[in-house]
Amino acid sequence: MKLVSYLNDGHDQLAFLADGYLYDCDLVHPELPNSMNMFLHYWDDMFPVAMQVNKAILEGRVGKDKAIALDSIQLLAPVPFPTSCRDGYAFRQHVAAARRNRKVEMVPEFDQYPIFYFTNHHSIQGPGDILCMPDHFEKLDFELEAAIVICRQGRNITAEKADHYIGGLMIMNDMSARRLQMEEMLLNLGPAKGKDFSTVIGPCLVTLDELEHYEIPAKQGHIGKSWNLSMKCWVNGVQVSDGNVGDMDWTFAEIIERCAYGVTLHPGDVIGSGTVGTGCFLELNGTGKLNNPDYPEQWLQPGDVVEMEIEGIGKLTNTIVKEESDHSILAKKK
Repeated sequence: MKLVSYLNDGHDQLAFLADGYLYDCDLVHPELPNSMNMFLHYWDDMFPVAMQVNKAILEGRVGKDKAIALDSIQLLAPVPFPTSCRDGYAFRQHVAAARRNRKVEMVPEFDQYPIFYFTNHHSIQGPGDILCMPDHFEKLDFELEAAIVICRQGRNITAEKADHYIGGLMIMNDMSARRLQMEEMLLNLGPAKGKDFSTVIGPCLVTLDELEHYEIPAKQGHIGKSWNLSMKCWVNGVQVSDGNVGDMDWTFAEIIERCAYGVTLHPGDVIGSGTVGTGCFLELNGTGKLNNPDYPEQWLQPGDVVEMEIEGIGKLTNTIVKEESDHSILAKKK
């Protein structure tokens, strides 16, 4: 089942996505809520109903008179108003490559426990323009990731039970202003201003039932669902990244276990996987320079189009746009 949120008369509207058409939840069944927020909060009651409706749509038993063409609306983030947003660090390949490029040893703690950071859940957005200030263009970067949303409240959730709390998968682009990020993290705090301006998720939420045939065993010594889903990113039509969700060393179940330790997770909490190997310019530039000192660095510029695709989920497209301001916080450094 694929679910989207789109802008409808100034508010977010929840809809099924099938064959390039949207079917508003509240129009196809009177019991279904019209927002993702409500759907997640009443997941156990609403999910079985939604599954029946989705089956009817796919079998052609719901008329196209109830459908809206996907290209005629403005898609929002599938979860437009998440209750929180955490981002993990699950791909060993990315971490090891980034550390190798900086000529530092792989940190052994990576293999001992999963970690995450909190980012600005009010800056979650979907497809479309990403507005950036002048300082963001000081080494502006994308980060190709997968993400989940929590669909049931839980506390002290063990990894063995954690998949039960996953509502579905999305694509995530954890945008990064690298100069701001690197400068502030010299003070051993953050990331903050290097990350808080935009995190993109979308284009839809794909529930786990639709991904069953992609499931593969977790890596040795790990617990939870894993999926063989290719991950790709293009910038201005040129492919720059190639990975797989199945390359995650730490599973979403294990990340949930750590997030929920002594803490209540809520429906609507979004959790990212962290960057896949080759999934950002920071890593790609570092690898390029390691092999060739004259390698030309590449960073995102105004007008660039970033397209991310995860097999079975879809394609997420954004355009980088410079805000009409010359205000700089970097210029105010003492």
